[in-house]
Amino acid sequence: MSANASAEMGNTPAAEMPAAEAPALARIIGQDRVRAFLAAAVRERRLSHAYLFLGAPGSGQTEAAQALAECVVCPNGGCDNCDECIRVAHRSHPDVHWIAPEGAAGYIIDQVRNLIADVQLAPVRANAKVYILERVESLRDTSANALLKTIEEPPEGVVFILMARSADTVLPTIVSRCQCVPFRVVNPAAAARRVASACGIPETDPAARIALSVAGTPERACDFLLSPGRREARRLMVRALDELARDDTWDVLCAARDLVVAAKAPLDDVKAAQEEAAQEGADYLSSKAMKLVEQRNKRELTARERSGMIELLAAAESLLRDVLVRLEGVDAPIVNADAPEVVERIAARAATPGVVGALEACTRAADDIAHNVSPQLALEVMLCTCKEALCPPSSR
Repeated sequence: MSANASAEMGNTPAAEMPAAEAPALARIIGQDRVRAFLAAAVRERRLSHAYLFLGAPGSGQTEAAQALAECVVCPNGGCDNCDECIRVAHRSHPDVHWIAPEGAAGYIIDQVRNLIADVQLAPVRANAKVYILERVESLRDTSANALLKTIEEPPEGVVFILMARSADTVLPTIVSRCQCVPFRVVNPAAAARRVASACGIPETDPAARIALSVAGTPERACDFLLSPGRREARRLMVRALDELARDDTWDVLCAARDLVVAAKAPLDDVKAAQEEAAQEGADYLSSKAMKLVEQRNKRELTARERSGMIELLAAAESLLRDVLVRLEGVDAPIVNADAPEVVERIAARAATPGVVGALEACTRAADDIAHNVSPQLALEVMLCTCKEALCPPSSR
């Protein structure tokens, strides 16, 4: 099969492809070229065996992957209303697999091995299967090479949808075997409107912009707004930065401890769900299978904890960027519209080089956490560095 060429899929998805655009594709907002391209592929029954969606977080890749998956497994070609489509939307369809890196450094080889084994199995409900792989740039050489043959020549009726920031970050051998679909950068205002619409809040509510600045993508921003624990963690970060001028070293260390506790709080529901599922599985799973489940659950919790810490740092960066807006006299509204007094207080005692230094400290902390440095230690160092950068001795 030629590189980057669409492949005929005679048995693919729908029994009757619609003449007009599939309703499911209407969820692809702000990416007209992508929507038209996928609509033509569905309409003409020329779906590729593998797509590589390329674009920045928040550009709509997740929504497009879900829409295309509905078109693949829906008997009506993506009606967005039948049981198959609803299951895809809820991520509970047995033939649509969402896969994300489970390891600290990316995908682990067991994930790829399990995927390759599953590809060979027949679909459970539909006539086709879809595998959606997030952040494929984190596929290491060993994992990517193991997956390569399967992506190049999958069984009939199997569609891969891979997602990454850019083709440069993905192994060339993977890129060459996929149909590349570029997504343009989405206007922040348009993304905020999507979040507001999805969450049922007014477009003028600053919560949507705040959530986007913390969570990064519209989908995650909606999850953020629905999580009191995550919103509380962000509030504590704003307060911690506001109080740096008054805090001594001990206070800063205590603030870092409280932030770590707050970031972990939303995981309680995840732990409870895992324990409930483990109890149900104990009745019919072997001890070996139970051990594998426990290992996967542990990796999921670790990944979610790391994600929570990255959100905290994103909240700090968002606030500091607002401070820069004020210091540089930029004629633009601040993102953290619920904390204008905090922005003004920090701007009153800080200088531009100090704010830039504090932003660099946030970036270093995120990199440290990504490399398995203790989250509390990373936050302690970050806050102490921010204190030195934002609060010159004359302001303390």
